[in-house]
Amino acid sequence: MLPFDFEYYKPETLQEAVELYQYLDQQGKQPMFFSGGTELITLGRIDLAYTEAVIDIKDIAECKVMQVSGDHLLIGSTLTLTQIEEANLFPLLTKTASQVADHSARGKITLGGNICARIFYREAVLPFLLADSQVVIAGTDGGKVVAIHDVFQGELKLKRGEILVQTATESRFIRAPFFSFKRRQQWETGYPLITVAALKIDQEVRVAVSGLCPFPFRSKEVETALNKSGQSAVARVDGALAVLPKPILNDVEGSAEYRLFVLRNLLVDVLAALDGVRIR
Repeated sequence: MLPFDFEYYKPETLQEAVELYQYLDQQGKQPMFFSGGTELITLGRIDLAYTEAVIDIKDIAECKVMQVSGDHLLIGSTLTLTQIEEANLFPLLTKTASQVADHSARGKITLGGNICARIFYREAVLPFLLADSQVVIAGTDGGKVVAIHDVFQGELKLKRGEILVQTATESRFIRAPFFSFKRRQQWETGYPLITVAALKIDQEVRVAVSGLCPFPFRSKEVETALNKSGQSAVARVDGALAVLPKPILNDVEGSAEYRLFVLRNLLVDVLAALDGVRIR
């Protein structure tokens, strides 16, 4: 049970949802878009989330799309991680999403809910960062399509009242060789520690990380170090670790030193899997 009451709305169109948000916001009801509800329930119970009006967008048609359109795969923001896994149209996303939470939770967590989450892991965004995906956003000015790198800097920078509608990813990235692994504090049952997703495209390895910093990231500096041909795996990884963003998390889930140790080993695995470079 949540310690507060709220009004519930279920618009049928994006325009209705955006206009409803504006109306409720002007009334001071701190409206919240809602598609799965897991974060509202989790954070609301411990007084870290509050709203007087919930706008349920999960049945809006554009937000439920999962189809190939031309040379792009479109995935709606209100699809659950389980639906995405079962369709398996983007194998790297499937693998990464399958490591989020547990099976029961993935049936409720939506793609948009994970990417826009206040909880900092946001692992589902990693494949889209690697694939230079685009995102479709709806707001008071209508709809727009923008590169994910232009609106995601640690978190999705949506304006007040905007909705993440879809992602759009080129087919060539979807077909690329990939690697994805999530290390937990206690193997399969503990808290998430580090998630690394990687793919190889145009003869270069790309890497994105969640759980190392208080935000997920893809770093061009890290990738430059990892792709230095002629160097050993150890030298490449050492170079990548030297240019990581800051700060490195240091908390009850794992010390900064342990997180870096785990990441080092995972980056070695990435190079072995995608670039054939192994420790000698």
